[in-house]
Amino acid sequence: MRMRPTLAWTPTEDLPPGTTDLEPVAETLSAGGVLVLSGAGISTESGIPDYRGEGGSLNRHTPMTYQEFVAGARARRRYWARSHLGRRTFARARPNAGHRAVAALGRHGLLSGVVTQNVDGLHQAAGSEGVVELHGSLERVLCLSCGAVGRRGELAKRLEEANPGFEPVAAAINPDGDADLTDDQVADFRVVPCLVCGGILKPDVVFFGENVPPQRVEHCRTLVRDAVTLLVLGSSLTVMSGLRFVRQAAQAGKPVLIVNQGPTRGDRLAVTRVGLPLGTALTTVAERLGIPVDGRAPA
Repeated sequence: MRMRPTLAWTPTEDLPPGTTDLEPVAETLSAGGVLVLSGAGISTESGIPDYRGEGGSLNRHTPMTYQEFVAGARARRRYWARSHLGRRTFARARPNAGHRAVAALGRHGLLSGVVTQNVDGLHQAAGSEGVVELHGSLERVLCLSCGAVGRRGELAKRLEEANPGFEPVAAAINPDGDADLTDDQVADFRVVPCLVCGGILKPDVVFFGENVPPQRVEHCRTLVRDAVTLLVLGSSLTVMSGLRFVRQAAQAGKPVLIVNQGPTRGDRLAVTRVGLPLGTALTTVAERLGIPVDGRAPA
């Protein structure tokens, strides 16, 4: 399925609002075998904005599509200038209580895996292992010509050398690491090529309009098949890349629980919906299970 900048859907207004009762989540986690599917909502407390919801960046910003990126040098210059500046915000971001709680639950053997729609690497930074990055990672760069994979930090140094004094002020930073800059601010930015073949470099992330690699999708489907329960954390499930796993779990008779502030496209498939901030909710659940987060003894 293809990701798009927007995907119209009607919120489930006829459903009752999500509960604040965390007991069903705690009971589910205590039984183990829980697969986590996380979205941008788990990273907002780390200072990384969300696409949707109140104040979401899609209200003012249309992300670069894959088709735009490959179509011309002007679009790539705009992308890399804005992304080069925006990455600094991502580089400063640190895991929040929600990421740390997920890592703690994993260390105690209650999770069967973590699939994230985020590209920020914060689950791994918090200590979660074997995280499947559904949409890739901003910290990797690949060449569209020869397939060479490099580190974003190395590319950042090359871009700094090619663009000395590039210090524009951005109007905002978006969830994909893209800074809001004007055409005039990026007009003189120099893009650097692949060091191996001179080809076009692209971040190793799934752009809007681009397909998630089939082997990654199948790996996630296997994780859903092997899980007892699916726990969605901080995702509106607006795009099919994440929603399909919720549908798969529900069709297989596996309970789906959702913790998200606001409605999601998977609400009708959930047995429990909790509307609380992720950091508070997950820390509370972990402590109810006697699992310390950040070394703190449970209350």
